[in-house]
Amino acid sequence: MSSTFTRRQILIGGLSGAAVIGLTAACGSDSGGSGGSADPSEVGTLQFFLSGDANQGGGFAAMAAKYEKETGFKVEIVDIANDDLGTRLTNAAQADDLPALARVGSVDPVWKNATKDLAEIMTAAGVMADLSTQDEDGRVFSLPTDVTGVGLFINKSLFDEAGVEFPANLDGDVWSWDDFVSAVKEVQEATGASYGMAMDASSHRLKSFLYEFGSTLWQPDGSGTYTTNDATKTALEYFYEINDDSFMPRSVWLSEADGNALFKSGDVVAYYSGSWQIADFAVNIADFEWASVPTPRQPVQAVNFGNAASIVVFDGTGQEQAALDFVNWLYTKENYTELATTSGFLPAVNGITVEYADNAEAFDLYNAEIAASDPIVTTIKQMELGFEVAGLTTEGDPLRDQVVRYLNDEIGVDECITTIGEQMTEAFGSAS
Repeated sequence: MSSTFTRRQILIGGLSGAAVIGLTAACGSDSGGSGGSADPSEVGTLQFFLSGDANQGGGFAAMAAKYEKETGFKVEIVDIANDDLGTRLTNAAQADDLPALARVGSVDPVWKNATKDLAEIMTAAGVMADLSTQDEDGRVFSLPTDVTGVGLFINKSLFDEAGVEFPANLDGDVWSWDDFVSAVKEVQEATGASYGMAMDASSHRLKSFLYEFGSTLWQPDGSGTYTTNDATKTALEYFYEINDDSFMPRSVWLSEADGNALFKSGDVVAYYSGSWQIADFAVNIADFEWASVPTPRQPVQAVNFGNAASIVVFDGTGQEQAALDFVNWLYTKENYTELATTSGFLPAVNGITVEYADNAEAFDLYNAEIAASDPIVTTIKQMELGFEVAGLTTEGDPLRDQVVRYLNDEIGVDECITTIGEQMTEAFGSAS
């Protein structure tokens, strides 16, 4: 890896202890949310734009009600459809009518400079710096509210019917991809299941698969050219072989068939998806028993994970300090633990232990896998967050789009790898 990339990674990825001390000293109460706000009647209601709170147990609404009871400050949860949230914020920014704060999927260049620096809260609360969106100067634009991770589900009823064993946690030997494929094929043969595994047609899932084979994905060299290592080719060739309409249905990656629906039909042995499926399966799978199991390693232990959503505080509203105070309160250990418990979040704050009321074993496994993942996962995530802050994007999704072409025999594996590197170099080369 080039020294250029290493330097950029450190700048984006976090702050040294000395830098944190300097930043904390430099920031007044306006950055840390610790100075206290004016009278609630003078500040008015803080609007908090987000999406999906009702689906996650109303965690933010519950915390807003608790905050008002404790402080007198009212936080209004404005729950907006996910597809509309970005547009709503863009229009609000252009009309100079942004809310006090929002929970977003990513930082938008349209309004990123209209946000408050959350570095002091990040440091004080122990929020994961690797998943906080920040620039090379250490300014933090957003803090992750929760973490999302890729993971593997199995139809436990089919495994039990076939009498095939599987690992339930990370203790002891965890299966390799070869072990997993062999076990699933044995289950298929014994039960007559149509498919061995479905995997969402997503680069988020595919990155996890590549990591597990030792891939470093595409990173820039000293000239800004994006290349990858030999393990990427090995992984892609393996992925091609199991997309054979027997082990994996080709329709998911080539025809946009729904992997979730296929798994819930009971006719697929395993599903490579992620933590966001737990709540759905708990409610909507009644015909068979499912289980979360460790993802295979070949030989690397790694699941792709990142910030499921992030919180931002907007500047220019006249309510900045009150919004910072709320965020500061929200990320205290007691309150964040309550939020994560209510909403079923994988925690984005270090040192938090969540006692999940339902599906605790599944959530615990995800947290364990994230903690055990190879550092390459955070290295790439830091790089991607740096692109986000810089407002750099690619046309389409190079990894997913080119792999679809490869699976469809339009191109070979070498051209697939080269083309992905060329598209990333064109989009990001100047930022390396």
